[in-house]
Amino acid sequence: MGKYFGTDGFRGEANVNLTADHAFQVGRFLGWYFGEIKRQKGLDASPKIVIGKDTRRSSYMFEYSLVSGLVASGADAYLLHVTTTPSVAYVTRIDDFDCGIMISASHNPYYDNGIKLLNGSGEKMDEETISYVEAYLDGNLELFGKKWETLPYAEREKIGCTVDYVSGRNRYIGYLISLGIYSFKGVKVGLDCANGASWNIAKSVFDALGATTYVINNTPDGTNINRDAGSTHIEGLQKFVVDNGLDVGFAYDGDADRCLAVDEKGQVITGDHILYICGKYMKKQGKLVNNTVVTTVMSNFGLYKAFDEAGIDYAKTAVGDKYVYEYMSNNGCRIGGEQSGHIIYSKYATTGDGILTSLKLMEVMMAEKTSMSELHKDLTIFPQVLENVRVTDKAEAQADADVQAKVAEVTEKLGTTGRILVRESGTEPVVRVMVEAETEAICQKYVDSVVDVIKAKGYAVE
Repeated sequence: MGKYFGTDGFRGEANVNLTADHAFQVGRFLGWYFGEIKRQKGLDASPKIVIGKDTRRSSYMFEYSLVSGLVASGADAYLLHVTTTPSVAYVTRIDDFDCGIMISASHNPYYDNGIKLLNGSGEKMDEETISYVEAYLDGNLELFGKKWETLPYAEREKIGCTVDYVSGRNRYIGYLISLGIYSFKGVKVGLDCANGASWNIAKSVFDALGATTYVINNTPDGTNINRDAGSTHIEGLQKFVVDNGLDVGFAYDGDADRCLAVDEKGQVITGDHILYICGKYMKKQGKLVNNTVVTTVMSNFGLYKAFDEAGIDYAKTAVGDKYVYEYMSNNGCRIGGEQSGHIIYSKYATTGDGILTSLKLMEVMMAEKTSMSELHKDLTIFPQVLENVRVTDKAEAQADADVQAKVAEVTEKLGTTGRILVRESGTEPVVRVMVEAETEAICQKYVDSVVDVIKAKGYAVE
């Protein structure tokens, strides 16, 4: 993981640890870097970089800063305006852009923001390029056989321009509509847009496919993104679906790369439920390539038991949709994702896409001619207890022989009735201890037993 860029971009509080100057410098580097690659290939063409943003107040500031840096370095900046992360990935890939940029902090509160970089294939930017960006930000860039203390500015006709590219977003909407193979006529669908990037996209797609669409949290004001709304506060959609007698509801996060759902009874459909419902359907249709669904280590134990009963194989990756996609790409898998609702359908997208996920769930409902609650009735989600322990040294605490011995003891006692997972946080000085078992009391007992050892050995910070 880089100094500035984590698994999901450069993220921080706007103008505190992610500033307008950071954005300008990122733009300066990307415009120059992709231009230099073209020059070294003998191409006399300006780099093309496409930018989208979510509804945060600070997104405009970061957009303008990025654009200033890009055009000053000779790149042309194409603006999608307010749109979703997956739409930026789609447009980058389809329209042959050198790079895509999404300005968003996803499910974080409005005062945070982030810069996500995508390569020309619409995938998350490779670590090597990210390392160059970070080196430039730190003033120690060595690239193309030279140390760069500053980067040259473009001059005269080489200065870049800005292009309004809302048409790209509209074509993405058309693409989503084209994936709807069933009419949704007569189906009452609730959408929670989190006052985020999906607010002016999701309803258009569902309306076009014939649904009777009900929408909440679709009035962004710059500060209400994710506030008591969307996939991180799904209780609002649960009540909305039940109160209005809807058939199903879908909740997105701020940049709409996640989707969770609610069935007609108000029960939450997590990412694990979605993987089960869609994985089982794809197997039935003969479309589950390699007979494998890709999960992360945080997927529920009950999901794996249900897959075993359904005869579906599964892979487990590190936490992060980046790692899920890498495994899918390397092994030719068609569906994978996270409990949080990042679901990737590799035939249709290179990143998690909340609206696409809701369309694929609708497809299963329509094809099976049944309710959403019926589709997940054979999946039993095990109770889970997770405790975060702040420690002096997370690697040392996790590797401690006594801690390891206690984890092994818990693993043996749980047997085939549950599991324990102890892992380091990627962003905090924290060790996460998680147990899944048949009852919450069992989970708590075993979590406590491991946490007690961590504390007894002096690793915990009170």
